[in-house]
Amino acid sequence: MMDLFNLSLVGRSSVTGLEYDLPGGRTGTLTFGEIAQRSDRVARLLQSRGFVTGDRLGIFLANRVEFIDIVLASLRLGVIIVPINILYRERELSHIVADAEPKAVVTTAEGASWLPSGTSFIDVEEIGRVAAEPGTVMPIRLSLDGDTPAAIVYTSGTTGRSKGAVLTHNNLAANAVNLLTCWRITREDRYLAALPLFHVHGLGNGVMCWLISGCLMRLAERFEIDRAPSLFSEFLPTLFFGVPTIYVRLLELPDGLAERIGSVMRLFVSGSAPLPAHILTAFREKYGHTILERYGMSETLMNISNPYEGERRPGSVGFPLPGVSVRIVDGEGKPAADETVGELLVRGPNLFAGYWRRPEATAEAILEGGWFRTGDLGERSADGYYTLRGRRTDLIISGGFNLYPREIEEVLLEYPGVRDAVVCGVEDQRRGEVPVAYLVTDDPLDAAALESLCRRSLASFKVPRAFIRVDALPRNAMGKVQKHLLPPWRS
Repeated sequence: MMDLFNLSLVGRSSVTGLEYDLPGGRTGTLTFGEIAQRSDRVARLLQSRGFVTGDRLGIFLANRVEFIDIVLASLRLGVIIVPINILYRERELSHIVADAEPKAVVTTAEGASWLPSGTSFIDVEEIGRVAAEPGTVMPIRLSLDGDTPAAIVYTSGTTGRSKGAVLTHNNLAANAVNLLTCWRITREDRYLAALPLFHVHGLGNGVMCWLISGCLMRLAERFEIDRAPSLFSEFLPTLFFGVPTIYVRLLELPDGLAERIGSVMRLFVSGSAPLPAHILTAFREKYGHTILERYGMSETLMNISNPYEGERRPGSVGFPLPGVSVRIVDGEGKPAADETVGELLVRGPNLFAGYWRRPEATAEAILEGGWFRTGDLGERSADGYYTLRGRRTDLIISGGFNLYPREIEEVLLEYPGVRDAVVCGVEDQRRGEVPVAYLVTDDPLDAAALESLCRRSLASFKVPRAFIRVDALPRNAMGKVQKHLLPPWRS
C-alpha cells in the first residue's frame, strides 16, 4: 500500500519536496529522498520501542517537520496515528488517551505536562534527532492491506463525547486521488500548508495530496495574518486550503498585495465550515479568484465539491465527487424531492471503517447498503448543486473547529451556584459561529471566574464568548430548551 504514497519519489528523490520553519525565522528544505530517509529512521525508532501494525501512536503537536516524519513512519509500519488537537487540555486529552489507548504520545515537554498521569510519551526532540541522523538506512517494506487502519480521528457526537473515526489507507488514497483529479493538482503546484495537521483538512487533504502529486509544500506552523504577506510573497504558492476564518482575515490585506498574490495563485479551497456568500464575493473582487467551496467530514473526508471548471455557486458546496453517492432523505428515511431540505446520506470509498470500539454508534451511523448518516441537512437544486441548510444536531462550527454545547454545559454546571446552563452558537463574521452561554445562577454571575474555569478545562475555541444570566431557561413540555426564545446576543 505504501507504494501509492511513494509515487512522489519516483525519479524525484533529489527534488525539493518540503520547505518548513526553523528557529530564528529561517526556512529548512528537504528533498523527497531525504523525507523518505527521515521516515525510515523514525520507523526504525518506533520498531525499537515495540510498535507493530495495529498499535496506536498519539501525535499532540503543532505543525512542524517531525509531524510529517511521524505520519510517514507510522504509515510504513501500519501503526495507527491518533492526531490530537494541540489546544486540547486535561479533560479532552484524558478521554482520547483512555479511549484510543495509544502505546505512546509524541509531544513536546510542555505538551507532556497536559497528558494524563502515567501516559507514555516520546519527546519530539528525539524524533527530530533520529530523523536527521547521517547515513542511509534500509527502507521498511511491509505488505499492508488497503483496509488497514491508518488514523483514528476524534469527532464529537451529539452528546459531546468524542468518538474515534477510523480512516483506512484506502480512504486516504481514494480521497487524495479524487482531489488531484478534480482540482487539477500536479507536481508543478506549490502548496502553502497553513492548516493544522491534527485536522483531517490539513492532513487527509493537504498532506496526502502533496505526497501523491509530488508537488512542493511549504509547511507553516500556523496561519498568522501578520506573517501572511511574507509567506505568500516569498513562497509564491499556486494552491491554498483554508477555512472561512482565514479568508476573512486575508481580506484585510492591502489591495495591491492581494492582486500580486492572486496573479500567481491557481486555486483557493475552503472547507470545514460554511463560507458566507458575501465573503466569496468580496474575495473574488479583491484577489481575482472564486474560492472553491467543498463539503467533507472527519468520517468521510471529501464528499462534494464545487467544480474546478464551471460555476462555483455562492452558498453551495457543488456536486458529489467521483465514486461518492449522495442522497437526501426526509424524516422517515425516504428520498426527498429536489429543492426540499432533508438529511444528507453519503456512500463511497471515502467512507470510514467505523467508530473505534463503538459498534453501536457505527451501526446507528452506517445504514443498510453502506449509507452514512451525516447529520447535516441540505437540499439539491434542479441542476444538481447541493446546498447545506444546517445540522440535525446542535453542533457549533467555530473557525473550522467542531464544538458541542453539551460538553461546555457540563463544565459550567460544575461551578458552584450554577443551576442550569445552555450553550448556543451565535453568528460571528470572522469565526462563522461562537459559543454563548446562558446560565441560571443562585448568585450574581461572575463571568471572569466562569471563563477561567472553562479555560482550565477546555480548548480555547470552546470557551463561551459571553456568559448571560437568565431567571430560567425556556423549555417546552418535553424539557427541551427553546433556544430561539433566549435573549439575543451579537458578537
